Amino acid sequence: MEGTVFTASLQGIQHVRSQDGKILTKPFLDLCKTILPVLDNFGSAMSIVKSDIGGNISRLENKYSSNPSEFTLLYSVVRSEIDAKTAKGSSSCTNGLLWLTRAMDFLVELFRNLLAHPDWSMTQVCTDSYNKTLKKWHNWLASSSFSVALKLAPDRKKFMDVISGKGDLNSDMEKFCTNFSPFLEENHKFLASVGLDDMKA
Repeated sequence: MEGTVFTASLQGIQHVRSQDGKILTKPFLDLCKTILPVLDNFGSAMSIVKSDIGGNISRLENKYSSNPSEFTLLYSVVRSEIDAKTAKGSSSCTNGLLWLTRAMDFLVELFRNLLAHPDWSMTQVCTDSYNKTLKKWHNWLASSSFSVALKLAPDRKKFMDVISGKGDLNSDMEKFCTNFSPFLEENHKFLASVGLDDMKA
């Protein structure tokens, strides 16, 4: 493998914004997809997160494909649902974007923990990240199934060896967190501005 597992993501980040700085639908979803191979290395511990992220990406991609010129910009998808009064539905793309953003928050926090706490076990890294991000939005059932899954987290050293490839893993991981986070913050701000940032599982 050339580079680290973050190499594709770092390349993708450069194409997410339009010339006037807006987030583009397809490049943003493609960027989120580049993170999925990292999750494969967690084994069953991250299967819930992976299927959740994959499902939300597909939902948004289907909407985008239905009219690429109308939905070039990510937030146009949400605005069309607000106009149609369908944004609050559980199967809406707005809900998909919200949960995709939250899942990515969790992953960024997880990568930050890996960098900041070299002495933590993988289970500690995952649990702390979950408590800081997704937990407050999950009901008891979602929370308990997540907690069980996180106990299956792989050995940290093995995981890091697998994802490092050829390259400076820590540097790439840090760059990814620094450059990807602003998109997530912008999503939260936008969803908050239209009153759609507090939906729970």
